[in-house]
Amino acid sequence: MAHSHSHSTPQGANDGNARRLLLAFLITAGFMVVEVIGGLISGSLALLADAGHMLTDAAALLFALMAVHFARRPPNSRHTFGWLRLTTLAAFVNAIALVLITVLIVWEAIMRFRHPQPVAGATMMVIAVAGMLANILSFWILHRGSEEKNLNVRAAALHVLGDLLGSVGAIVAAIVILTTGWTPIDPILSVLVSCLVLRSAWALLKESVNELLEGAPSSMDIAALKRGLRREIPEVRDVHHVHIWLVGEKPVMTLHVHVIPPHDHDGLLERIQHYLEHHYQIAHATIQMEYQPCSGPECHLNETQAEHAHHHHH
Repeated sequence: MAHSHSHSTPQGANDGNARRLLLAFLITAGFMVVEVIGGLISGSLALLADAGHMLTDAAALLFALMAVHFARRPPNSRHTFGWLRLTTLAAFVNAIALVLITVLIVWEAIMRFRHPQPVAGATMMVIAVAGMLANILSFWILHRGSEEKNLNVRAAALHVLGDLLGSVGAIVAAIVILTTGWTPIDPILSVLVSCLVLRSAWALLKESVNELLEGAPSSMDIAALKRGLRREIPEVRDVHHVHIWLVGEKPVMTLHVHVIPPHDHDGLLERIQHYLEHHYQIAHATIQMEYQPCSGPECHLNETQAEHAHHHHH
């Protein structure tokens, strides 16, 4: 089977990204296990909180990997969008798990303020430093790959960077315990690290719920899109029944356009498609062109403006 060369380059970049993501994922997930065991042995809550943070990381890396993998699997007649929604669903489940972890850690911290527990500072120190080095290594692996400007890889790299703060928190707690023996610093810092976890969980929850509810991308201003289309393409009189939603980060759009009957129907269609792709990066738009004005309750929303613009033209 002949294969065009132009197609193989992004695939190569994709494979490189997938390799980097997998490596970073294995490092992060491995160290997460080490931190959990270390936290239990040393009695340090800050280490457990940092392990929770590493879980947010490992999950981010896993979603990025899934997205790369599912983007490769071609859509079929049952799943016409392919499997990209799975990543959204996984992100949603992950966000809920993270919120639960945070609640557990904060609860445990409150218990420890009441009854301080001994913490093995030296063990804690060793594991916290090792965790930080693991983060730096993951970040370095991902950062080398981010020049391809893959959104998922960049997001994962930022996650790993945020995780450094968690490890630093655990190291600070270990230093304080080793020098002063004041153990309440451990639950205090564990609560701070949990706040970091909660922040990424919240962002993840908001994004995934918006996608699951077929929400428009947050940056999208539909009124501006309608105005822009009418302004840029003189044949367009009115735009209505606009729907836009996301499937695994890819925007999908349907709209009805009331146009002056053009000489070249396909040419006009192409101009509208080009406008959407050029200004809004929407590659997948389904456009219904109509020569009669829209009739129905939804149509009156832009009618006055359309009439106004229409009088201007003549």
